[in-house]
Amino acid sequence: MAVRRIGAQPRSSGDAEQQHDIGGHPPARPAVRAAKLAALPIAFAGRRAAGTGKRALGRSPGEVDRDIRLRTAQHFFDVLGELKGFAAKLGQMLGIYELALPPELAEPYRIALSRLQDATPAMLPATVHAVLAEAFGPQWRTQFREFDDHRAASATIGQVHRAVWRDGRSVAVKVMYPGARAAVHADLRQLRRMSGLLSVFVPNADVRAVTDRLAECVSAELDFAAEADSQRAFAAAFARDPDFRVPEVVTQCGDVIVSEWLDGIPVSRLIASGAQSERDRVGLLTLRFVLSSAERTGLLYCDPHPGNFRVLPDGRLGVVDFGACPVWPPPQFAPLVHDIAEALLNGGAAELDTAMRRHGFADRLRTYDVQALAEQLLPYVELLRQEHSRVDRAWLRQRVLVAMNPRLSNVHRQLSLPAYYTPFARAMVTLLGLLSQLEVTGPLRDEILRWSPELAAAMARYHTRTGGPADLAAARARRAAAAKRDAATG
Repeated sequence: MAVRRIGAQPRSSGDAEQQHDIGGHPPARPAVRAAKLAALPIAFAGRRAAGTGKRALGRSPGEVDRDIRLRTAQHFFDVLGELKGFAAKLGQMLGIYELALPPELAEPYRIALSRLQDATPAMLPATVHAVLAEAFGPQWRTQFREFDDHRAASATIGQVHRAVWRDGRSVAVKVMYPGARAAVHADLRQLRRMSGLLSVFVPNADVRAVTDRLAECVSAELDFAAEADSQRAFAAAFARDPDFRVPEVVTQCGDVIVSEWLDGIPVSRLIASGAQSERDRVGLLTLRFVLSSAERTGLLYCDPHPGNFRVLPDGRLGVVDFGACPVWPPPQFAPLVHDIAEALLNGGAAELDTAMRRHGFADRLRTYDVQALAEQLLPYVELLRQEHSRVDRAWLRQRVLVAMNPRLSNVHRQLSLPAYYTPFARAMVTLLGLLSQLEVTGPLRDEILRWSPELAAAMARYHTRTGGPADLAAARARRAAAAKRDAATG
């Protein structure tokens, strides 16, 4: 690796200030961030106006629309990548929606998202050195035998450098971007005003609710002391696991975390070119890691993003980034899983309605189409009924299109989300996105039931009641016939 000598002196303060303007760290002043974000909807409106002229000159509406989408997506992700913080987290989460779009519509967003992930502006060395000096003191270089000024990886609120610790260990040094905390709060205020533009990515979504929940997630990730404690808990719990490796925390101080370095193949590379057998194996391991995290550590791993996993030379799955790991589960969660599972597997619409209202997903006085909800949850129930299942982009695309249907009759628009459930929802959505990218086929059911006694108990009662796995086609036919009878007699 290219390593700068640790004895090199930082550039002058004037040089550092000049570098700040060209990428030293993300602009934190509200006026600067507001101007960059405000330019997005203005540019979008300009592109749409120009598109009218292009159509008048003979270009097809489809061609003009695709050009607008491409330019808007590239501009959007370029700005999010430059601002980092909450804005970059929004870009990362929008990647899930890109997976769910039809290929011909997803291409512009996929191109722009890859640019956001791969080309986020780096902190300049002088800025990195200043953060290290604030954390470890002006003699911070004595902590390292070597320190690479070139970042090894980027994140939404920081970047990682490779180094050699004073005892000779290879380490990863995670450094938070200066101004990240102020940037998160500034972005939230501005992004709430961009609902028109955000509809390009998540049409008809409750943008205010989305931004609020994302902001809560990112705010928790700004606490590096809590992140280091979470990583220590995971490292201890998985210390002797034959399938996983969590790097030990060497030290944490201020806005810096130093951990053991992991060499391995990023799962993102496996998604692009890995053999299907290896993708299946790694997909099942990621599922196991997330689902087992609460039982083994008392924490939920909420960020199963491809960039946070790598396949080590010995075949184990290495896991990094423990910023989003809330204490889990809350007391309401086990009863929720029990009641919903019993209703879906061993009950009916009435039992599902009772469970949804009991656990805060529906107001006690609000009406909603519980039968439609049961039908929309059937694909998830099938994962439990099938010995082997496949989760791929087509499967995810259908789930998201159903959930995001803009019609007022869409049952998902008639339901709410309890606050305590939000971390689990985030983890599952991100996990399903990862499994879909890997196109995993395998015994998903066994892995799921292994870590949920409530689901396992409901499944055991289901098999006792039915005498074995259900014929899903016959089950659908029986439901359709029952619906017709109800309509005829109603």
